[in-house]
Amino acid sequence: MKRIKYLAMAAAVICMTAGSAFAQDKPKEEKKEGYIFTTVKENPITSIKNQGSSGTCWCFSTTSFLESEAIKAGKADTTLNLSEWYSVFYNYYDKFLKYVRLDGYLNLAEGGSFDDVIHTFKDYGVVLNDQMPELRNGEKRINMKEMSAVSHAFAKGMTQLKGQISDNYKAAYKAILETYMGKLPESVEYRGVKYTPKEFVSKGLGLNMSDYVSLTSFTHHPFYTQFAIEVPDNWRWDLSYNIPIEDLMAVIDNAINNGYTVAWASDVSEVGFTRNGIGVVPDVEANTKAIGSDQERWVGRDPNAKREEIYNLSRPGKELEITQELRQQGYDNKTTTDDHGMHLFGIAKDQNGTKYYMIKNSWGKTGKYDGIWYISETFVKYKTMDIMVNKNAVPKEIRKKL
Repeated sequence: MKRIKYLAMAAAVICMTAGSAFAQDKPKEEKKEGYIFTTVKENPITSIKNQGSSGTCWCFSTTSFLESEAIKAGKADTTLNLSEWYSVFYNYYDKFLKYVRLDGYLNLAEGGSFDDVIHTFKDYGVVLNDQMPELRNGEKRINMKEMSAVSHAFAKGMTQLKGQISDNYKAAYKAILETYMGKLPESVEYRGVKYTPKEFVSKGLGLNMSDYVSLTSFTHHPFYTQFAIEVPDNWRWDLSYNIPIEDLMAVIDNAINNGYTVAWASDVSEVGFTRNGIGVVPDVEANTKAIGSDQERWVGRDPNAKREEIYNLSRPGKELEITQELRQQGYDNKTTTDDHGMHLFGIAKDQNGTKYYMIKNSWGKTGKYDGIWYISETFVKYKTMDIMVNKNAVPKEIRKKL
């Protein structure tokens, strides 16, 4: 009986020891909260689109912006779907003509600017997407590779001709575009009324193309004057008002808080602009120091986890302090470039109270937020190239200075 009692006691001790060892071998992982956003102000937008394999973000973002303008004017709702490719067609045609006139000394790429869409809405109008749908060439997603190769080769060939050229080259280039993008519609029927494409802009959508202004913020030109932003995609050499960065941020906030939205051009090549719907400018030095003071919790951990902490990729962290000088430095040393155009439509805050802007992207329903990005106020302040807004969204005190 005693032997049995001792065996039972020994078994109990073994079980307790094993349980203790097991607890030490498998420490409880620290639970990360991640990013948690609360919407502060959100203005209506249309559905998320996908630009596919094309450099047409400038058109997708501006078209989305103008769709929201039509909604604000009371002429449409969130189901409105305008054709980006109608604008792409005419912009590429206009760019081709200028390219030939300049003997090839012009950026002949797929990129463009917000003003390009304003020009085409004003000069040519717009149609609905189902009248002139996306260029797919039998593929599942938009792909402009072949069309660009053919049209660019033709344009370059025209600049190599010596002597007089006939007017046939204009029709020939249009034929190339029509081969890939289809014939241009001559009318639009919307809500039971038939319009020409130009009439549709003003009468059907309630838009006035003279209402839109481009704003930027750099110190190599005087503030409260206009200049053509020196980037290759500004091939029309359109002008932007140059204002201090604090004024630019005030314009964005005033627009959102008064029911307007903003076309936003930015650099998205930073580590802090993730493919999962976040855009931040981490203070890498400060975050590294903060982590370095508690090295024990990183022993045996995945090194990627440390990188996520340093760059604020997994949860909010300290961000860099942005100045006008830092913005200019980024522009001058080419760490800030005109990478991407998007549509800014709202304001949100994270769990720490940090301010973010809600951005509609044109990469389809991708990322954690199904095509929406949350971009910190710091990121917008640092990496904005330019914005476009309705002039009525600019605060009166700033408008007086322009």
